[in-house]
Amino acid sequence: MKTHHYILTTTALFIILFYNEDVGLNLGILGIIYTLLTGYKTPEKNRTRIFQALFLTSILSSVAFAWYGDFPSFLAITSSLLLLSYRSKNKRMKILLLIPVFIINSFTFLCRFFSFDQWLPKRSVSGLWQKILAFVFIPLLLISVFFGIYSVGSDHFASLFTDFEWDVNFWQLFCITVLGIFIAFNYWNYSVEKLVYKQNYILDDQFQDRNKVPRATYSFLDLDVERMSGVISFFSLNILLIFFIATYNYEQFYQVTKTPGQLSEETHERVNAVIISIIMAILVIMFYFKSGFNFDPKAGLLKVLAKVWILLNGVLILSALLKNSEYIIHYGFTYKRLGVYGFLVLSFIGLAMTFVKIQRKKRNAFLFNTMVWYLYGTILACSYINWGGFITTQNMKRNNFMVDYHMTEINFNEKCMLEYAKEKGDLVLKKQIINKLKEQKSQTFLSKILYYETLKE
Repeated sequence: MKTHHYILTTTALFIILFYNEDVGLNLGILGIIYTLLTGYKTPEKNRTRIFQALFLTSILSSVAFAWYGDFPSFLAITSSLLLLSYRSKNKRMKILLLIPVFIINSFTFLCRFFSFDQWLPKRSVSGLWQKILAFVFIPLLLISVFFGIYSVGSDHFASLFTDFEWDVNFWQLFCITVLGIFIAFNYWNYSVEKLVYKQNYILDDQFQDRNKVPRATYSFLDLDVERMSGVISFFSLNILLIFFIATYNYEQFYQVTKTPGQLSEETHERVNAVIISIIMAILVIMFYFKSGFNFDPKAGLLKVLAKVWILLNGVLILSALLKNSEYIIHYGFTYKRLGVYGFLVLSFIGLAMTFVKIQRKKRNAFLFNTMVWYLYGTILACSYINWGGFITTQNMKRNNFMVDYHMTEINFNEKCMLEYAKEKGDLVLKKQIINKLKEQKSQTFLSKILYYETLKE
């Protein structure tokens, strides 16, 4: 199959799956088909371990969306397929460049689409495809254009056709066709500009010259002065952070909080402060260890102080984790409180990677390249796991379990709530849940969410 075959086939499939349907099982099916076709189309030399892993996660993400149909699973299937397509053509290109490639291709879609000589076969299409193009597509296109023109010029001419009852939503069909072409064309026929290719080496993990002579960053500071500036800065920051950790933990664990609202506000403020502090810490270390000091034999003390600062920031993260845990113990789980765990764990991983960067003398790009994969893994975890069911199951053990909150704010917990309604003999709650299940199960096949199909009323 040629590229244009993939574009036309997947566009037709998109129209079939989504015409007069809501987004649900159909997107999961489309994702699996895109994944299988990508695996078939990818040459053997590009089927690396990373590609194979992305192939598996794309299948799992498609299944996750068919099962849940929520935003995290949508984000997972989108990112998985984009990464899979990117890796199928560019096994050495850095993942960070996927973002500019995607943006450039989106804006240049119209120009590239109408440059038919670049993506359609240069020789005349023969056989069946030639007849379909000549006898069907071109006449239909011309008829559609001139029908619109003549309809505007004559009401009687338009009434000859509008008096008939068409069982086709032409506007929806047109929009779905355009969207299907946009997705298929940019997936199968995206291009990477030369300017983007030239930036690939900048994102290498390793320095190209690991034996280079250290040089000062700025012309107005010599190397010894800049090194001493770094030592003084990190020494001062370590002292400051020690005092901050002491006061931070004293306020968290020894001061009495009066109200739940006050505890909530304090927890959010302190966690936000910790996350911002960690980000700033990593940026400061990236500033000092972007090049010269990685190989400076006299920068031993500077490296030790930077590593101590990383460890102290790790202690700060542990304090924030304990505070969030205390908050959960008192008031139960929510999506936001689980999200705090996620952000803090990612922050801890960022510190660990920063430590590795200093220890193994890697470039700043190493941090970005590595953290993109951890962020992708976080997206997958959010989409594969039923966090709503977990939250409800855990909170049901509490005496102050809030039924209304879990019915309106928490998703995919109907099974747990049915068990709770039966246990408490709450017929009103049971009827409310059953009505919701009936509404979900009444959807057409391609619009269904599989999670609800597994629940018994």
